[in-house]
Amino acid sequence: MKTGLHDYWGDKRIIPAVRKPEDLQAACRGDWPAVFLLIGDLLTLDDYVAQAMRSGKKVFLHVDFINGLGGDPIVMRYIAERVKPTGIISTKSHFIKQAKKNGLLAIQRLFLIDTSALEHSVQNIVQNEPDAAEIMPGLLPSVISRLKDRISLPIIAGGLIQNHDEIETALRAGASAVSMGSRHLWT
Repeated sequence: MKTGLHDYWGDKRIIPAVRKPEDLQAACRGDWPAVFLLIGDLLTLDDYVAQAMRSGKKVFLHVDFINGLGGDPIVMRYIAERVKPTGIISTKSHFIKQAKKNGLLAIQRLFLIDTSALEHSVQNIVQNEPDAAEIMPGLLPSVISRLKDRISLPIIAGGLIQNHDEIETALRAGASAVSMGSRHLWT
Protein backbone atom coordinates (compact mmCIF):
# COMPACT_ATOMS: atom_id res chain seq x y z
CA MET A 1 0.00 0.00 0.00
CA LYS A 2 1.13 3.52 -0.78
CA THR A 3 0.30 4.95 2.65
CA GLY A 4 -0.52 3.80 6.13
CA LEU A 5 -4.17 4.67 5.55
CA HIS A 6 -5.07 1.04 6.23
CA ASP A 7 -3.89 1.64 9.80
CA TYR A 8 -6.88 3.91 10.33
CA TRP A 9 -9.37 1.07 10.04
CA GLY A 10 -7.07 -1.78 11.05
CA ASP A 11 -8.34 -5.32 10.92
CA LYS A 12 -12.02 -4.30 11.31
CA ARG A 13 -12.40 -3.72 7.55
CA ILE A 14 -15.88 -2.28 8.04
CA ILE A 15 -16.18 1.49 7.93
CA PRO A 16 -19.50 2.96 9.10
CA ALA A 17 -20.77 5.53 6.61
CA VAL A 18 -22.78 7.88 8.84
CA ARG A 19 -25.82 9.50 7.20
CA LYS A 20 -27.93 10.45 10.25
CA PRO A 21 -27.09 11.88 13.70
CA GLU A 22 -28.38 8.72 15.42
CA ASP A 23 -26.03 6.67 13.23
CA LEU A 24 -23.16 8.84 14.40
CA GLN A 25 -24.04 8.02 18.01
CA ALA A 26 -24.10 4.30 17.19
CA ALA A 27 -20.79 4.52 15.34
CA CYS A 28 -19.22 6.36 18.28
CA ARG A 29 -20.35 3.62 20.68
CA GLY A 30 -18.95 0.86 18.44
CA ASP A 31 -15.38 -0.35 18.23
CA TRP A 32 -14.72 0.73 14.64
CA PRO A 33 -11.58 2.84 14.48
CA ALA A 34 -12.78 5.04 11.60
CA VAL A 35 -16.03 6.54 10.31
CA PHE A 36 -17.03 8.17 7.04
CA LEU A 37 -19.13 11.22 7.89
CA LEU A 38 -21.72 11.98 5.18
CA ILE A 39 -23.85 14.44 7.18
CA GLY A 40 -23.59 18.00 8.34
CA ASP A 41 -23.47 21.60 7.29
CA LEU A 42 -21.37 24.58 8.23
CA LEU A 43 -23.25 24.92 11.53
CA THR A 44 -23.09 21.26 12.67
CA LEU A 45 -19.88 20.00 11.10
CA ASP A 46 -17.51 20.95 13.92
CA ASP A 47 -19.71 19.24 16.50
CA TYR A 48 -20.10 16.02 14.50
CA VAL A 49 -16.37 15.71 13.85
CA ALA A 50 -15.51 16.54 17.47
CA GLN A 51 -18.05 14.01 18.77
CA ALA A 52 -16.56 11.22 16.67
CA MET A 53 -12.98 12.16 17.52
CA ARG A 54 -13.77 12.31 21.27
CA SER A 55 -14.89 8.70 21.00
CA GLY A 56 -11.51 7.81 19.50
CA LYS A 57 -12.56 7.62 15.85
CA LYS A 58 -10.61 8.72 12.82
CA VAL A 59 -13.01 10.86 10.81
CA PHE A 60 -13.14 11.06 7.04
CA LEU A 61 -15.46 13.85 5.99
CA HIS A 62 -17.31 13.40 2.70
CA VAL A 63 -17.08 17.02 1.61
CA ASP A 64 -19.40 16.59 -1.39
CA PHE A 65 -22.31 16.01 1.04
CA ILE A 66 -21.66 18.89 3.45
CA ASN A 67 -24.16 21.71 2.95
CA GLY A 68 -22.69 25.18 2.65
CA LEU A 69 -19.27 24.28 1.29
CA GLY A 70 -18.33 25.76 -2.05
CA GLY A 71 -15.67 24.76 -4.54
CA ASP A 72 -13.19 27.48 -3.62
CA PRO A 73 -9.73 26.23 -2.54
CA ILE A 74 -10.16 28.01 0.81
CA VAL A 75 -12.72 25.34 1.75
CA MET A 76 -10.00 22.72 2.34
CA ARG A 77 -7.93 25.15 4.36
CA TYR A 78 -10.98 25.89 6.52
CA ILE A 79 -11.66 22.16 6.99
CA ALA A 80 -8.01 21.40 7.79
CA GLU A 81 -7.52 24.30 10.23
CA ARG A 82 -10.93 24.60 11.88
CA VAL A 83 -12.80 21.29 11.57
CA LYS A 84 -9.68 19.08 11.73
CA PRO A 85 -10.91 15.68 10.49
CA THR A 86 -8.42 12.93 9.75
CA GLY A 87 -9.17 13.30 6.05
CA ILE A 88 -11.76 13.88 3.38
CA ILE A 89 -13.65 11.90 0.76
CA SER A 90 -14.66 13.47 -2.54
CA THR A 91 -15.43 12.74 -6.17
CA LYS A 92 -13.96 16.13 -7.07
CA SER A 93 -10.34 16.21 -8.15
CA HIS A 94 -9.77 19.78 -6.97
CA PHE A 95 -10.90 18.86 -3.44
CA ILE A 96 -8.50 15.89 -3.39
CA LYS A 97 -5.59 18.08 -4.48
CA GLN A 98 -6.45 20.86 -2.03
CA ALA A 99 -6.89 18.41 0.85
CA LYS A 100 -3.42 17.00 0.22
CA LYS A 101 -1.94 20.53 0.06
CA ASN A 102 -3.52 21.24 3.45
CA GLY A 103 -2.17 18.12 5.14
CA LEU A 104 -5.35 16.03 5.10
CA LEU A 105 -5.62 12.45 3.98
CA ALA A 106 -7.76 12.15 0.86
CA ILE A 107 -9.97 9.35 -0.45
CA GLN A 108 -11.07 9.70 -4.08
CA ARG A 109 -14.60 8.35 -4.58
CA LEU A 110 -15.07 6.78 -8.00
CA PHE A 111 -18.25 5.75 -9.79
CA LEU A 112 -17.33 2.85 -12.07
CA ILE A 113 -20.19 2.51 -14.51
CA ASP A 114 -18.28 1.30 -17.57
CA THR A 115 -14.79 0.69 -18.98
CA SER A 116 -14.38 4.34 -19.88
CA ALA A 117 -15.12 5.36 -16.29
CA LEU A 118 -12.53 2.83 -15.07
CA GLU A 119 -9.87 4.27 -17.39
CA HIS A 120 -10.74 7.84 -16.42
CA SER A 121 -10.60 6.87 -12.73
CA VAL A 122 -7.10 5.41 -13.08
CA GLN A 123 -5.96 8.67 -14.74
CA ASN A 124 -7.53 10.71 -11.91
CA ILE A 125 -5.73 8.62 -9.31
CA VAL A 126 -2.38 9.11 -11.04
CA GLN A 127 -2.96 12.88 -11.31
CA ASN A 128 -4.50 13.53 -7.88
CA GLU A 129 -2.43 11.11 -5.77
CA PRO A 130 -5.14 10.34 -3.19
CA ASP A 131 -4.37 8.08 -0.24
CA ALA A 132 -7.11 5.59 -1.14
CA ALA A 133 -9.87 5.06 -3.67
CA GLU A 134 -13.47 4.29 -2.76
CA ILE A 135 -15.28 2.60 -5.62
CA MET A 136 -19.01 2.65 -6.17
CA PRO A 137 -20.86 0.40 -6.40
CA GLY A 138 -18.98 -1.99 -4.16
CA LEU A 139 -20.55 -5.09 -5.71
CA LEU A 140 -18.07 -5.41 -8.56
CA PRO A 141 -15.53 -8.05 -7.56
CA SER A 142 -13.97 -8.37 -11.01
CA VAL A 143 -13.60 -4.58 -11.27
CA ILE A 144 -12.10 -4.42 -7.76
CA SER A 145 -9.53 -7.03 -8.86
CA ARG A 146 -8.70 -5.19 -12.09
CA LEU A 147 -8.33 -1.86 -10.32
CA LYS A 148 -6.19 -3.48 -7.61
CA ASP A 149 -3.85 -4.70 -10.36
CA ARG A 150 -3.47 -1.16 -11.73
CA ILE A 151 -3.13 1.05 -8.66
CA SER A 152 -1.13 0.76 -5.47
CA LEU A 153 -3.69 2.40 -3.17
CA PRO A 154 -6.05 0.82 -0.67
CA ILE A 155 -9.43 0.23 -2.30
CA ILE A 156 -12.60 0.75 -0.29
CA ALA A 157 -15.77 -0.81 -1.70
CA GLY A 158 -19.01 1.03 -1.00
CA GLY A 159 -22.56 1.34 -2.22
CA LEU A 160 -25.42 -1.11 -2.67
CA ILE A 161 -23.97 -3.64 -0.23
CA GLN A 162 -26.86 -5.39 1.49
CA ASN A 163 -25.46 -8.43 3.30
CA HIS A 164 -22.37 -10.03 4.81
CA ASP A 165 -21.77 -12.26 1.77
CA GLU A 166 -21.38 -9.16 -0.39
CA ILE A 167 -18.93 -7.71 2.14
CA GLU A 168 -16.85 -10.90 2.02
CA THR A 169 -16.95 -10.96 -1.80
CA ALA A 170 -15.58 -7.41 -1.99
CA LEU A 171 -12.83 -8.20 0.52
CA ARG A 172 -11.84 -11.40 -1.28
CA ALA A 173 -11.66 -9.47 -4.57
CA GLY A 174 -9.01 -7.19 -3.06
CA ALA A 175 -10.83 -4.40 -1.25
CA SER A 176 -8.99 -3.24 1.85
CA ALA A 177 -12.23 -2.25 3.55
CA VAL A 178 -15.95 -1.84 2.92
CA SER A 179 -17.92 1.30 3.75
CA MET A 180 -21.65 1.13 4.28
CA GLY A 181 -24.54 3.10 5.68
CA SER A 182 -26.60 0.10 6.80
CA ARG A 183 -26.09 -0.03 10.56
CA HIS A 184 -27.11 -3.69 10.78
CA LEU A 185 -24.04 -4.59 8.68
CA TRP A 186 -21.56 -2.75 10.87
CA THR A 187 -21.22 -5.70 13.22
